[in-house]
Amino acid sequence: MLEDVSSASRRSAALTTALTVAALAGPVAWVTRAAWGLPAALGASRRKLRPTVAGSPLFSEGKFHNTLPGPAIPPTSARKGLLRQMHEDRRKGLPAGPVPVVRPELPEQAAELAVTWFGHSSALLEVDGRRVLVDPVWGERVSPSPLLGPKRLHEAPVPIADLPQIDAVLISHDHYDHLDLSTVRALVRSSTAPFVVPVGVGVHLRGWGVPEDRIVELGWDDATTVTELTLTCTEARHFSGRSLARDTTLWSSWAISGPRHRVYFGGDTGYTPAFAGIGARLGPFNLTLLPIGAYNEAWKAIHMDPEEALRAHGDLGGDVLVPVHWATFNLAFHRWAEPVQRLAAGAIRGGVRLVVPRPGERVDVLAPPALTDWWSAVGSADDLPAGEPATLPGQVSPQG
Repeated sequence: MLEDVSSASRRSAALTTALTVAALAGPVAWVTRAAWGLPAALGASRRKLRPTVAGSPLFSEGKFHNTLPGPAIPPTSARKGLLRQMHEDRRKGLPAGPVPVVRPELPEQAAELAVTWFGHSSALLEVDGRRVLVDPVWGERVSPSPLLGPKRLHEAPVPIADLPQIDAVLISHDHYDHLDLSTVRALVRSSTAPFVVPVGVGVHLRGWGVPEDRIVELGWDDATTVTELTLTCTEARHFSGRSLARDTTLWSSWAISGPRHRVYFGGDTGYTPAFAGIGARLGPFNLTLLPIGAYNEAWKAIHMDPEEALRAHGDLGGDVLVPVHWATFNLAFHRWAEPVQRLAAGAIRGGVRLVVPRPGERVDVLAPPALTDWWSAVGSADDLPAGEPATLPGQVSPQG
């Protein structure tokens, strides 16, 4: 089941089919467990979303739209090829061995500029003495079901309860690999930080028990200030949806501006000329976090490949680049290490300052370490001899 063959509608349909098959062929208890919590995880219905989203100038004809049109799902004639590719190439996205996971040592006081990457798109930003947590996903699967859907390829580097004080939580959109019910509920218990989200996503959060006074919903180019940081909701080229209904909530990227430093978080997006405008208005950025994985020609409009991420970094006026949206979940057909291999090669050719932390590793962006190739030692499962299983998950080790 692919994130973004990838759409919430495909995932929901596949999940329904799997549950039906299991109901006919397996124990009722398994089906019950697979469907446990499903209604809550799916989030708010279109009916509940409508009063909030209908007033947005970005909402028309019953849904949100990208500025630059493009197909999010391939035409029917291409889907047969995708299904065949899913069957033949699914193993490619697995690592050959354990992904090295670092147990981060997070200082009590946030730094001037630092980032701790927890895997996929989850990261903790330290900007001018404040902390912002972006797209936190600690769940075991990126799916509404506890038994079905893409599973973690490495452990979460640190429990949510062990995170230091957070000033804000930023969410880019409502797909399962960026917005996780169990993680949201854990953050409600462990912190008092507001959730700053695109229009409509707040309706999901209210249904999950997030207090009203901790939710801020913004449209593109809207901004809010949290403890000296200006958080600007910026354009992305993607889509949304957690069930059969699609594009019922807005998707976004984010600009985080402090008194002295600026960070750009791309969330999940295809390449768009809007990057140049964001860089001109809100940049240049000392740090960019840009997605590099889960790309495929069939959904090129909504996911960047590594070379496009480098181009976006330049458009944004970025200094240091940290790649996200790779390594943690098997969501496409390329080899596990391929995205970062291509990114590193392009960065070296173009003179881009690139840092690729291991999951859990904290990086001082003002004194970034030299680029170290740790991913080649892990390798891709597709490179293993036929029949030899990959070894998962990663092991957690102390930092340093």
